[in-house]
Amino acid sequence: MQRAPHHRSRSRRGLAAGLAAGALTASLLGANTAEARPYPEPPGSLETTLSLPSPPGGADVKVLVFHASATEESPTVDAGIAAIEKIGLTGPESGRFKTVATDDPAVFTNGKRLGRFNALVFLTGGGDVLDPEQEAGLEAYMEAGGGFLGIHDAARTEPYSDWFTGLVGARPAADSPAAVQRATVEIGDRQHPATKNLPLEWKRPDKWLNWTKNPSGDVHTVARVREITYKPGASANGWDHPVSWCRDYDGGRSFYTAMGGTADSFAETDFRDHLRGALDWTTRISQADCKATIDSNYKAERVTQPNQPGQNDQIGEPHGLVTAPDGRVLYIGRGGADSSRPVVTDWNDPDIGKGLGQIHVYDPKTKKVTLAGELTIFGNKGGGDELIKVEEGLLGIELDPDFEKNGWVYLHYTPHSKLDRDKQMAVRQVSRFTMDLTTNKLDLSSEKVLLHWPVQVHSCCHAGGGMAWDSKGNLYIATGDNNSSGFSDGYSGNNPQPNYKGVSFADARRTAGNTNNLNGKILRIHPEDDGTYTLPGGNLFTGKEPDEGGGRTRGEIYVMGVRNPARISVDKSTDTLYAGWVGPDAGAPSTTWGPAKYDTFAAITKAGNHGWPYCMGNKQPYRDRNLPDPTKPLGWYDCDHPRNESPNNDGLVNLPPVTANTIWYSPQGGGVDYPRDANGIPSYKVEDQKQLLPWLKGGGQATMNGPVYRYDAASTSADKWPSYWDGKWFVGDFYDDTQPRHAVLTDPKTVGKGGLPTHAESLRKIIPVGADGIRNLMDWKFAPDGSLYVLDYGRGFFTSDSKSALWRVTYKGGGPTPAAGDLARKAAVQ
Repeated sequence: MQRAPHHRSRSRRGLAAGLAAGALTASLLGANTAEARPYPEPPGSLETTLSLPSPPGGADVKVLVFHASATEESPTVDAGIAAIEKIGLTGPESGRFKTVATDDPAVFTNGKRLGRFNALVFLTGGGDVLDPEQEAGLEAYMEAGGGFLGIHDAARTEPYSDWFTGLVGARPAADSPAAVQRATVEIGDRQHPATKNLPLEWKRPDKWLNWTKNPSGDVHTVARVREITYKPGASANGWDHPVSWCRDYDGGRSFYTAMGGTADSFAETDFRDHLRGALDWTTRISQADCKATIDSNYKAERVTQPNQPGQNDQIGEPHGLVTAPDGRVLYIGRGGADSSRPVVTDWNDPDIGKGLGQIHVYDPKTKKVTLAGELTIFGNKGGGDELIKVEEGLLGIELDPDFEKNGWVYLHYTPHSKLDRDKQMAVRQVSRFTMDLTTNKLDLSSEKVLLHWPVQVHSCCHAGGGMAWDSKGNLYIATGDNNSSGFSDGYSGNNPQPNYKGVSFADARRTAGNTNNLNGKILRIHPEDDGTYTLPGGNLFTGKEPDEGGGRTRGEIYVMGVRNPARISVDKSTDTLYAGWVGPDAGAPSTTWGPAKYDTFAAITKAGNHGWPYCMGNKQPYRDRNLPDPTKPLGWYDCDHPRNESPNNDGLVNLPPVTANTIWYSPQGGGVDYPRDANGIPSYKVEDQKQLLPWLKGGGQATMNGPVYRYDAASTSADKWPSYWDGKWFVGDFYDDTQPRHAVLTDPKTVGKGGLPTHAESLRKIIPVGADGIRNLMDWKFAPDGSLYVLDYGRGFFTSDSKSALWRVTYKGGGPTPAAGDLARKAAVQ
């Protein structure tokens, strides 16, 4: 007889939790599958008679494997029971346990017996196997603080129970693929005991379930299956396809893995290790954090107010931020005026492009904003085409490593006073100022110019601007290629023809591809206390190379071949440099000129050439062009032996080989790649494309590189992000539609060598997108207290508006579970 559907909600305390007086006792072992018969809901509002210790189980850890099925028993049951028994009998003594197996659901109404088990394993074959009273017993067990581990077909069990759906986390799609297929599992959680010892990329065969509703964000996913490595079928979930997850549920702990769909799975050493770790947590042998990626555990709040009319009292045109050791946040405005003020675009006017680069300070203790200072900059020309608008101004900010003692602030900007209106040239510089740490006011008279270089300002764009320190006191300075986006149809910016008074503005080989030019680079210098700098060892050049006659390199260059690196960061625990830069404008690849626009992120472990304007992505070349007719394509660039044969080049002709980048994306998708011919040239045909990074794509796109999070266990902050994020690199985009806003993991063995990320975690609900969220992400940094500050640019360009704001994102989910006092074996506390 078909059992009647029964529906439960979490509010069923009492009646739905209750067991009728005098209900059910049965033996635990050796029973047959429960008889299928209709059970009515228990009448009245009876309290439960099920008496359970809280939490269930004790130091003599026991695990109950429940393997009932409404149909034929799953062929994996024997292998699963044997594997769990062996897990319990092996390994460190502190992690061992006893295993009992049954298919008798009466166990769930026998409180004396059920309360002896630290955790339950559902190795069920699916279907409705519990009557309402038995399900209420399971619920009571979880409420008392019990542990649950569901394996594979357990997600098909109790199909009419909303409560059980919440317990397992998701339900399989009916048309999930039935065949065993080999696939790659991405391990995103490197700390949970179930995954910390597994490979970053775990290749294994199994039956891979699809989900009717993706549980990500409601559960804490510890592993995902990579769909591009197998055939997921019509109900595929896409790049975010959880395969193992956990969460604290209804008073207890629930872990589910969709793996284990074959008997052979249970013979795998790594799969057994996965189950061992899951059981460590569910049995209360060890703690784990199963809250870190649940969206509702984060709070994003705007901490600055809109500016008063006609003023920039709260924020300028947002362009970068930095956090001080005491928690203060300094953020800069590039130079766009309040929208009520006119801009000057006439080169005959001495005030052409004059604006104010503003530095504000937000103090989280007082929640007050101070305008620390204003620099008169060149960079306020408003919008328009390439020959009108400008991206110069106040571009970057960093604080001295000894800021708390000396108050030194480093600013990267374009002073209006050094503008040459005749030649339409300007000077970019990095200067050091002193801030009064009591008043939050910048002493503009204290300026010491460390470094300066020329930039053309006849044509927009690509100023770069980000700065960052490494652990050795070296300052990295990101500079854009100072090149127009036009005149090349959106492909390589290598048109040598356009110039103003002899200075090219459409040939990035003059800048990014030039070993003797500081534009289109990431520079590395060591500032000295007297306001000068020295050059650290290990830069790309010494500046004294004798090659090709000498005098053709600059020793400040650490990275060349970048287009517009607005944001960089350095992970001081490894001194790896992280950078992102905006790509060109071609919306589609060209078999004549090369790849579509690629926005790029790179994890950089040593000095190198990252390609622009010769090669992009994973060393995908562009076509060369030159005088006398730049419209005619020449040969493809050789990424391993690039040559700068531009008439505008005053650096080396023979360049360092191109290093492949970590992440690249276009409107077509993430990590776009193509088959290559015998010479290594990609086909660049859309129909040939494959996406190596299916978790992201662009459209309108502008990379905004973020930090690597480092968890501070000593911090007592109630707002810090959890340790799950430790070592993850935050990558984002100015836009918030289909563009990246993720935390990614890289493989230490391949990072810096063009190795792809091994895992990505979406941040779109934690760092909220949308009109009332952080739609236009401009910069993001973690504060010393472990909270995340984010700048929203606002909704208009070259100005600030009511949506321009500083935000703070904090974690409110609490610590690992179970509580230390509830651990089964107190000696297991770490």
